[in-house]
Amino acid sequence: MEKNAHKQMEEALAEIYRNAQLALTSISDILPEVGNDEEIKQELHAQHEAYEHFSSRASMLARDMGLELKEPNPMKKVMMWGSIKMSTMTNNSRSHIADMMLQGTVMGISALRTTVGDISPDGDERIRSLLDEMIKKEEEFEERWKTFL
Repeated sequence: MEKNAHKQMEEALAEIYRNAQLALTSISDILPEVGNDEEIKQELHAQHEAYEHFSSRASMLARDMGLELKEPNPMKKVMMWGSIKMSTMTNNSRSHIADMMLQGTVMGISALRTTVGDISPDGDERIRSLLDEMIKKEEEFEERWKTFL
């Protein structure tokens, strides 16, 4: 694999990891705000598990490639937490939680699709496959959140 293609694959792997980590953080921040809606809690837990899976697979691939993945910017995490707390303070309804999760999911899909467009066709098939799998899963999440609106 040429040097540029290798760098693109490193960046793609970093995007998968960052996307999963931000989703995990968002879910952890939103869960306490859900109240007694067991169906929403169950959906959040299921999605949390899926993002853990993607994060773990990205970490293992990085380790195999001798790469170190960086955690998302701590300031971004703090800003997300504040935004979630402010938004749910006045409205923690099922549809509002679903809308917040839907917006985050769509942003994640967009970032991953951009990454797919940026990588070389001769890149690492394991990373390409993980990207495709994550996009497919996030598209499933998007459809699931729409049912709660």
